[in-house]
Amino acid sequence: MKNIAVLGSTGSIGTQTLEIVRENPDLKVVGLSCSGRSIGMLEAQIREFEPELAAVYDETAALDLKERIRDLKTRVVCGMDGLKELAAMPSSSVLVTAIVGMIGILPTIEAIRCGKDIALANKETLVTAGHLIMPMAKEYGVSILPVDSEHSAIFQCLNGEKGNEPEKILLTCSGGPFRGKSFDELKNMTVEDALRHPNWSMGSKITIDSASLVNKGLELMEAAWLFNVTWENVTVVVQPQSIIHSMVQFRDGGVMAQLGCPDMKLPIQYALFYPQRRHMNTKRLDFFDLKQITFEKPDEDTFLGLKYAKEAAQKGGSMPTVFNAANEAAVRLFLNRKIGFTGIYEIIRDCMDAHRVIPSPSVDEILFTQAEAEERVKSRYGC
Repeated sequence: MKNIAVLGSTGSIGTQTLEIVRENPDLKVVGLSCSGRSIGMLEAQIREFEPELAAVYDETAALDLKERIRDLKTRVVCGMDGLKELAAMPSSSVLVTAIVGMIGILPTIEAIRCGKDIALANKETLVTAGHLIMPMAKEYGVSILPVDSEHSAIFQCLNGEKGNEPEKILLTCSGGPFRGKSFDELKNMTVEDALRHPNWSMGSKITIDSASLVNKGLELMEAAWLFNVTWENVTVVVQPQSIIHSMVQFRDGGVMAQLGCPDMKLPIQYALFYPQRRHMNTKRLDFFDLKQITFEKPDEDTFLGLKYAKEAAQKGGSMPTVFNAANEAAVRLFLNRKIGFTGIYEIIRDCMDAHRVIPSPSVDEILFTQAEAEERVKSRYGC
């Protein structure tokens, strides 16, 4: 029996993780959490999986949950302290970090300190604090198992290649719903347009990030930390069919690729049972039906999210935190229809231009930088 705690159980990755638990009786959920916006769903999950602990970031929502499940034995905790308590649960061996945003950093650090392996879907953790997280994971002897489809693909390609360092990582990208559009066309794109991803079913924030290519920029920085390469050795390749999930090129010119139908449950299950591959009842890839796989170069002059991410990676230090925090605030504004789609780029550019880089920020400096960027956006645009 493997006991897991899920940070962000009501989101897209969290709910798919629980689908895998339903199909594998030797997985047991001992902890569940959410930010507070989906208490009804969290209640249903608690009644089904009967975890020891439920953590809700919002205190008012936590009180509501406590009242809803007063007939159950599950204990309810709240705030950042509650998320950290869930991350450190003595009964769990794996923490699935499926929560979106920088809220995931402190619980992830707490879990590593307590010797938990991390099934990582929270890319912001490594983007902003990779220089702290990766050495800490090594110090405490824990595994960071990537859950994002692209990073899982790279991890799978490198499996069995010990000692053969990658020459280049080829990070694939569908191109999102706006692939092929001009910058002027992007100005008129609506929230509904941006949420219409051609291949993947994801949460609203990551879907918007996919449309802007900010997500691919975040993944580029995350890949550099996960696989110990420089960001310059990560190349983004548009692969519109989302069949090749990423590739690794070695020094002899050989390229390893991981292929499959677009389904997030595959990388989640791979992380939970690594190194074992288990049967999963999912659609199989049919090459005769597929017929072709195509590739394109990303248009960084139109999709500025990737261009700005590379600049943030090059400057390093606290700049990736500014890039990420500004984007988080901008996406909230876009989803609330307070700015247009290209306003996301304008906000990121403004915050990056205003920031003086801290070369090797501590956790406190990272969180201060995040708050500073969010306050700048709030003062200029409202949130």
